[in-house]
Amino acid sequence: MGVSPWNIIFLLIVLVQVFVASADTNAQDTSGLNGIAGSWGNKPSNWAGNDPCGDKWIGIICTGNRVTSIRLSSFGLFGTLSGDIQSLTELQYLDLSYNKNLNGPLPSTIGTLSKLQNLILVGCGFTGEIPKEIGQLSNLIFLSLNSNKFTGSIPPSLGGLSKLYWFDLADNQLTGGLPISNATSPGLDNLTSTKHFHFGINQLSGSIPSQIFNSNMKLIHLLLDNNKFSGSIPSTLGLLKTLEVLRFDNNPQLTGPVPTNLKNLTSLAEFHLANCNLTGPLPDLTGMTSLSFVDMSNNSFSPSDVPTWFTASLSLTSLYLENLRIGGEVPQGLFSLPSIQTLRLRGNHLNGTLSILDFSSQLQLVDLRDNDITTVTSAGMTYKKTLMLSGNPYCNQGNDDAHCKASGQSNPALPPYKTTSNCPALPPQCLSTQQLSPNCICSVPYRGTLFFRSPGFSDLGNSSYFIQLEGTMKTKFLSLSLPVDSIAIHDPFVDANNNLEMSLEVYPSGKDQFSEQDISGIGFILSNQTYKPPSNFGPYYFLGQTYSFANGALQTSKSNTNHIPLIVGASVGGAAVIAALLALIICIARRKRSPKQTEDRSQSYVSWDIKSTSTSTAPQVRGARMFSFDELKKVTNNFSEANDIGTGGYGKVYRGTLPTGQLVAVKRSQQGSLQGNLEFRTEIELLSRVHHKNVVSLVGFCFDQGEQMLVYEYVPNGTLKESLTGKSGVRLDWKRRLRVVLGAAKGIAYLHELADPPIIHRDIKSSNVLLDERLNAKVSDFGLSKLLGEDGRGQITTQVKGTMGYLDPEYYMTQQLTDRSDVYSFGVLLLEVITARKPLERGRYVVREVKEAVDRRKDMYGLHELLDPALGASSALAGLEPYVDLALRCVEESGADRPSMGEAVAEIERIAKVAGAGGAAAAESAASDSMSYAASRTPRHPYGGGGGDSASEYSGGGLPSMRVEPK
Repeated sequence: MGVSPWNIIFLLIVLVQVFVASADTNAQDTSGLNGIAGSWGNKPSNWAGNDPCGDKWIGIICTGNRVTSIRLSSFGLFGTLSGDIQSLTELQYLDLSYNKNLNGPLPSTIGTLSKLQNLILVGCGFTGEIPKEIGQLSNLIFLSLNSNKFTGSIPPSLGGLSKLYWFDLADNQLTGGLPISNATSPGLDNLTSTKHFHFGINQLSGSIPSQIFNSNMKLIHLLLDNNKFSGSIPSTLGLLKTLEVLRFDNNPQLTGPVPTNLKNLTSLAEFHLANCNLTGPLPDLTGMTSLSFVDMSNNSFSPSDVPTWFTASLSLTSLYLENLRIGGEVPQGLFSLPSIQTLRLRGNHLNGTLSILDFSSQLQLVDLRDNDITTVTSAGMTYKKTLMLSGNPYCNQGNDDAHCKASGQSNPALPPYKTTSNCPALPPQCLSTQQLSPNCICSVPYRGTLFFRSPGFSDLGNSSYFIQLEGTMKTKFLSLSLPVDSIAIHDPFVDANNNLEMSLEVYPSGKDQFSEQDISGIGFILSNQTYKPPSNFGPYYFLGQTYSFANGALQTSKSNTNHIPLIVGASVGGAAVIAALLALIICIARRKRSPKQTEDRSQSYVSWDIKSTSTSTAPQVRGARMFSFDELKKVTNNFSEANDIGTGGYGKVYRGTLPTGQLVAVKRSQQGSLQGNLEFRTEIELLSRVHHKNVVSLVGFCFDQGEQMLVYEYVPNGTLKESLTGKSGVRLDWKRRLRVVLGAAKGIAYLHELADPPIIHRDIKSSNVLLDERLNAKVSDFGLSKLLGEDGRGQITTQVKGTMGYLDPEYYMTQQLTDRSDVYSFGVLLLEVITARKPLERGRYVVREVKEAVDRRKDMYGLHELLDPALGASSALAGLEPYVDLALRCVEESGADRPSMGEAVAEIERIAKVAGAGGAAAAESAASDSMSYAASRTPRHPYGGGGGDSASEYSGGGLPSMRVEPK
């Protein structure tokens, strides 16, 4: 018995796929990276070719043949971030930090990267609003968008990021308030696992809602400084028992008393309330034993005497209480606190005698200017560090000692800190691009600025802090195998935003400059907080400078040379296998060709003549308009990225506005598109002849200047698939899902029973069902559709096409296409709607799973574990059992045992009536409810001809020995 030729073809296909996978990057990832690179200037030196993983593109990390990480900080990139980012569906880390000329808005398509864990864009120039679609990134752990130029409000959708650990939006131009959850959207109060809220240096305003804080939160950093908040501090803040750093400073409209229960924050180390308009009594900090830095200067607290907690806070290093009308004598115990470094008590009513009999060796500065002190004991003069007393009666009585003249910072005679150099008296001479490292080696350092948002110390003359910082940072770099010789820090100072700022230089080891790959690693360690500074430095961020890679291209070219034999071998081997495959296919096709197999041949669209009467040349159009290329170029604003609403195997889809004001979606095929000329022509001819509210409308088409484009009505709420997976923002409860499947069923029934001649869609699936503004379903993508013919025959013999998982096994085995093939696909769709699972994934087939799990003796047929949790309580799923019965009838093995689509419509109408989902009023209510989720949503690719399923589409001659249903 001979081997089937089709089996040989199948084995060759498998061999080719395995061979290619071992040598090449996933084609979708390659296309996406090339699209991103096309919108950038100054990209890495080896970004060329079509194998980013195999060629080890700089900054690209792959797992297998899929791109999982992009790390390109400090590369001097300029341009915008292209919407092609959505192609990298396996991406987990995206770090483009410290590229200040990387600008423009973030594409909303970034919200489709469902596996993204780290989104780090620190210190770029991005503008516009933060895309609300980021709230769809359910796996996001690290979100750093600080130090950009973002405007608008904080999207409430970000409150849905349940895994978020680090949340940094600081140093932008954000406005509005802090969003809290309500009946229609999430809010920041939902982020109970987040430990860092860094929102300082913006223009956020309004009151701080009390609902935003709750006892379930794990916050350790709450930074709301340098904004425009008004109203009072909510008492619910006292519920955050884990809080370590709190900054409300520089909110001049923040008023009212400080809640007394803040003393419950016993883990709080840094407490900043300066430069607000807070009233009421001076806060009582008794029991807050972890406090190291307190600044409540320049508020409107009621006059008070020196509080007792002054001398009980043994961890204090820095106490700033300026201009607060505090009276009484300064307690001696304040100067002898074991860790105290700085006391700033200027502009109060401190009076009587000042006596500094005992003081801590750490104490560097005591500022008591502009008080009411009349006497200083002679013993107090033993304190030789900086003591400032000008503006007190003591100095106005003729005393002319140094304390009355002292001003400025602690130890003014000492220069700012600078890393010690180990160079001899005559150091080596370096090139103009180089600098001497602390170890006296000429090299090109990586430079930047460190910002510490709330350090727990104030003595900047204490070199031990900075030496420790240098040491721990170098240790971290070396532990991660980065070639770092030394670290240098210099010129620390406190800036206008009360951040401790200092310059940082990192020097290479064993070479005169870092490679591109080195900078990718160093930048990522600093941008994603891999490096943790000593605890007394507190939270930080880094802004790196662009690094100049003078020799980067040379290093990269050497690396690429190593891949040449592999590339040549892969190309030759691949070509040989493919040539053998093509020869075999041609041979078998000549032997097997039969008149019964009537699949139309594709002809070039440039040969079509719309004015011709020949049906063999021109698409048969009824009412669809023929557009010129220039017309569509104009309505899409030159196919601008801002109008890019999706990408698929065929090309891109653009939103456009016709001169009449009508919104349209323009599907533009690209060279090498998966959608051939036949499919293009088929869709024009079929859609121009059908008109139904549940079938997407074709407005027109274009095949001008070598372009293929289809123009549809604009459908704003994306695909059913996107809604089921949570990517669209449209939430579908049970009643809404029933209305959607009913609409889809009516559209398909129209094609089968009312179109003349009848039409078989051949690719029914969730990504081909669109949802309009009222959540009405519209069947789309007729590129694979077939006419049943004028003779009314119920079946045709044709090459098998469709999408695996939805494909009718009977059609697959016999190549006999009937309207019951669409019914089978619709049955799979019905099961997908209640499970929200892909029909075919990792060997699991939803039809088989449901059939095996169904137990009609149990409530809900025993399907609780398979049902989509988003459907809610089972008690609300009225009509589920007959719905499942219908779905299983639709997926019967034999087409003769399946209902017609007309029968399916009638049954779904009965089920919808039982569930209360029928009627115009219910539909109107559903539409109204949906608007709060999707009124301004931008769909990914709702006209995509398969969109996200394109990789699983099947188009073959039929393999009789194989079944669609997985074993």
